[in-house]
Amino acid sequence: MKEIEEFDIAVIGSGPGGYVAAIRSAQLGYKTALVEKYNTLGGTCTNVGCIPTKALLDTTHHYADAVKKFENHGIEFSDLRLNFEQVFKRKADVVTKNTQGLDFLMRKNKIKVLQGSGNFLNNESLKIKDKDQNEIVIRSKKFIIATGSKPATIPGVTIDKERIITSTEALTMKEKPDSMVIIGGGVIGVEMASIFNRMGTKVTILEYADNLIATMDHELGSTLTKILTKEGVEIKLSEAVYKAENLGNSAKVYFKNKEGAEQELTADYILVAVGRKPYVTNLGLENTNVELNGNGTINVNAMLETTVPNIYAIGDVIGGAMLAHKAEEEAVFVVETIHGQQPHLDYNRIPAVVYTWPEVASVGATEEELKKQGLAYNVGKFPFAVNARARAGMETDGFVKVLSDPKYGELLGVHIIGARAADLIAQAVVGLEYEVTAKDMASVCYAHPTYAEVLKEAYTIASGKASLNI
Repeated sequence: MKEIEEFDIAVIGSGPGGYVAAIRSAQLGYKTALVEKYNTLGGTCTNVGCIPTKALLDTTHHYADAVKKFENHGIEFSDLRLNFEQVFKRKADVVTKNTQGLDFLMRKNKIKVLQGSGNFLNNESLKIKDKDQNEIVIRSKKFIIATGSKPATIPGVTIDKERIITSTEALTMKEKPDSMVIIGGGVIGVEMASIFNRMGTKVTILEYADNLIATMDHELGSTLTKILTKEGVEIKLSEAVYKAENLGNSAKVYFKNKEGAEQELTADYILVAVGRKPYVTNLGLENTNVELNGNGTINVNAMLETTVPNIYAIGDVIGGAMLAHKAEEEAVFVVETIHGQQPHLDYNRIPAVVYTWPEVASVGATEEELKKQGLAYNVGKFPFAVNARARAGMETDGFVKVLSDPKYGELLGVHIIGARAADLIAQAVVGLEYEVTAKDMASVCYAHPTYAEVLKEAYTIASGKASLNI
């Protein structure tokens, strides 16, 4: 076992939280190491999560438009087909370019990349074992744990990666399945449903809650249910899955509704999308004084410091919304805190996005949360259907809903389902972050015709004025 030089900051895990933490550390002058057990940098997000999923979502979106909308645009063609192999090759190319970009950033910032599994020996030392079983030990003044998460499952459902799979396996399929049952109607579930439904796979979603994307404003979920149903996805809500089995060339899932009526479905694949759990195993935390919470997340304080003063944790391993951009914000927050700065982090200002089409995006409080807290609020709601840009683009599904404080007009939450929602939500984040009123958000000039004008009208209504467009 070889011991190498000491570092100022060592980051374990190279996902969005990890690589951002490493880059910010190096920018501030710290001698930085980045430990990654896989052959490529980027973690789940870059390799088997956000990036490849969005590549497939974009490709299948183009294909669906060609099938359903181009003729209405006056675009005619014959012999349209989907080249499944090329679809997945392009996805792989996108991933490769992103990982190569991360390699460049590590070299540019003079970050020492150490490939292998990191295992704490104590509060100050980490043993790293590579794929050839070679071991080295590093010491660091500060550690940042950013090891992310892995797919979770439920009792009675064992993921075998053959017929009972996760999104990871779905992203590397060799041929298009004829049918698929997706357990879970959260973000991953509905995005996977969109991809395979557009390809021509018969998709059924089984969701335990009474609403899709149940953590978001419920009106978004109910509207998305109608849209996906119209596109051919079968959605079964309030269904409890209790068993799944691999039948060899297919798989079967067993479930029951609230009344206890039992049902079963057989499909080519059962895709488990019931959430993710923090990855804290095989880190050697038992050799440190780092404590875990009851749900398996790492216990941290407001500074994201663990119960060991020199060890921090960020991203999925500390719980909360499992979002790449949340991990990135936490990464900068931790490094700048270490540097003696006073960075700002407000979890209520972190947007959530679902990349179906239309997209779904949200920031701030939902109506359900405000009702539960007994808080008064105004609602401004405006549909995409009467927006000129949406009509021109044949993207009239959805709406913007603005929730504001009735006394001062401050924004409390903004919820969008519609074209370009993932990009439009950024403006709402600015409004919440700087406590802008709905009236002020409505009073600025918006370019015409744009999808953003739907936001303007919703702000106008929330501020108590009548819309000029309804």
